[in-house]
Amino acid sequence: MTFTESFLDGVGILKTTVPDAVMIVIAFVLMYLAIVKKYESLLLLPLAFGMLVANIPITGLSAYDEGGLLFFLYQGIKLSIYPPLIFLCLGALTDFGPLIAQPRSAIIGIGGQFGIFSALGIAMLMGPLFSPIIPGFDGFTIQEAAVIGIIGSSDGPTTIYCATNLAPHILPSVAIAAYSYMALVPIIQPPIMRLLTTEKERVVVMPKQAAVTKRQKMLFPIIVTVVTLFLVPAAAALISMMMLGNLIRECGVVDRYIDTLQTHLLNMLTILIGLCIGSTATGDTFLTTQTLMIVVLGLLAFCFGTVGGVLMAKILCFTTGGKINPLIGNSGVSAMPMAARVSQKLGQEYNKKNHLIHHAMGPIVASTIGSAIVAGIFISLFG
Repeated sequence: MTFTESFLDGVGILKTTVPDAVMIVIAFVLMYLAIVKKYESLLLLPLAFGMLVANIPITGLSAYDEGGLLFFLYQGIKLSIYPPLIFLCLGALTDFGPLIAQPRSAIIGIGGQFGIFSALGIAMLMGPLFSPIIPGFDGFTIQEAAVIGIIGSSDGPTTIYCATNLAPHILPSVAIAAYSYMALVPIIQPPIMRLLTTEKERVVVMPKQAAVTKRQKMLFPIIVTVVTLFLVPAAAALISMMMLGNLIRECGVVDRYIDTLQTHLLNMLTILIGLCIGSTATGDTFLTTQTLMIVVLGLLAFCFGTVGGVLMAKILCFTTGGKINPLIGNSGVSAMPMAARVSQKLGQEYNKKNHLIHHAMGPIVASTIGSAIVAGIFISLFG
């Protein structure tokens, strides 16, 4: 081989395929959304960059290029290390006070899980419906359907954790769908909330929550850990790490850890997860009919989760004699804290006396715990 031939053999642009080019364009679109539109920028920017470098030939920077940098970094996702550590950081950021003060708000979080099971059911039905008319599509396995359903939780780390344990080959699709819909919470949820609530319900002013003692806040993570680990061991990694992070926050004796968990470690893990997920989204794995279906099913899961939460909030409004504003029902999904901000914004739009953000945090943290438990059950049943 001559020097010129050797040089040209190492030029990536000459080996770029159409799928590579399409994925590079998608990466630029995601960068635009992250930088210009500021949609979930903290995760979307490294994810888009990971997608970009993974689809440039010869670089060895995809998660599938054994021995490359991103191959080794990806092991943190493949071995289910990063998501539990993210939960550790989230625990340090989370105030369970609203849930402890108003335990019935957990019912809204349970309603938010409706999206998970509805998407799972629809995914299982798509095989018999579409496999005869779509070449190469044989339907989704129960493991794939379960992972797709978890998108409805709007909890990125839980979705990643479930995917790596049940269907790692669809991880790029479900992760990108999950985080994309989290970023679109302010666009997707308000029309659903308006459709399902009445003018009278939207102006309900919720009473001030009861005070929560420091002892209650310290006992809560310990009790949740013990109960969950005995009943759903498969959810142990996520729940125990989240509760440890929260205990660190509330106990008051290890303040030095709090700043590290809330900022430095969380930021580092977010970069790593985004970069690694992006590096798995190569043209040959991502540009498929199955991926398009996953994106559509993820949107349905998210919408149905919002519907379930709002309907549960309406039931609570009725049973409590109008003490619960159904606009906090959108927080039945785990999009923290975006969903609570949407509750607050919409509540203020209809009644300036409405201050719903604190009340909405109860259903959100209940949904976060609930979706992690559901993921654990799926892993236990189908893993």
